[in-house]
Amino acid sequence: MSLNLEKYQSLVTLLLEFRQGINTNQIVVTEARQRLAGLKQLFGEEIAPLAEEDARIQPYKTEISKQLRLLEVDVMFLQGARQPSTAKTRLETISDRLHTLIQYCHAILQQTPPNEKEL
Repeated sequence: MSLNLEKYQSLVTLLLEFRQGINTNQIVVTEARQRLAGLKQLFGEEIAPLAEEDARIQPYKTEISKQLRLLEVDVMFLQGARQPSTAKTRLETISDRLHTLIQYCHAILQQTPPNEKEL
């Protein structure tokens, strides 16, 4: 696995851990903000600057960036939720967004590098 793909795999691991905490309701707002900060840091410092050999990956990176910004808004809405039913809805939205991010990462991980196609 290339170094670039390992970074995406690290992102998937963080996303899965975050989603597991959300799905089991074992996560509080402060922890959600911390996990989001870790995701944004990994993406911003390790993945976004990567020069991709495969042009098909760039649209996924753009979508991941967008979804991370939307996830940040979702976490802010969770923080503002006062009613348990509202908090539950916000957690479901966050879980759905995390699922989308995981799917994008898996799509990237399944891409065949251009140099391997010629073999």
